[in-house]
Amino acid sequence: MSGWAWAALALYLGWAGFAFGVRAVLQRRRAGDAGFRGISGRPGEASWWAGVLFAAALLGGAAAPVAELAGLPTAAAPAVRWTGLVVALAGVAATSAAQTNMGTSWRVGVDAGERTTLVTGGLFAHVRNPVFTAMVLTAVGLALMVPNPVSLLALACLVVAVRLQVRVVEEPYLKAVHGTAYEAYAARTGRFLPGVGRHTA
Repeated sequence: MSGWAWAALALYLGWAGFAFGVRAVLQRRRAGDAGFRGISGRPGEASWWAGVLFAAALLGGAAAPVAELAGLPTAAAPAVRWTGLVVALAGVAATSAAQTNMGTSWRVGVDAGERTTLVTGGLFAHVRNPVFTAMVLTAVGLALMVPNPVSLLALACLVVAVRLQVRVVEEPYLKAVHGTAYEAYAARTGRFLPGVGRHTA
């Protein structure tokens, strides 16, 4: 079943290359800055772990199909793999759409001294973190395409990283920068899914 591993690897590399490489080039052309802010916090802090786990998830996403190609046993029905392909493609499309909705506010990481526009349109009208939702959706799809311990570990790392990044880094930053405007937005919009995780008084 190496064809599925090759397909997953190609899809992952294409997604990662566009989501980070192409997006950074477009960001630099529009705003004069590639948008990368790096890992927040000091080693051992929750915000630092968010960045470390995110990096581990990205490496794991590529390592999972490579592990299958190297001989790691992977048993999955064709229907599971096909479902994974559909889910992963949906995640790729959603990632691109959400990043486009962010415009020049797109960033990887947070600079506490920087002020960006609060984006509330497009997919952000339905969830506050559609880029992260789309990334997890992509990872779920890829894990179904090559369901082995490496892909499952990468997915787990991504889920934990996203939750830490949003709760410990991004939400406090947005509240500090945008105040009541962010609170009102968070009260009406779900964190990762529509209607789920809205802030309440």
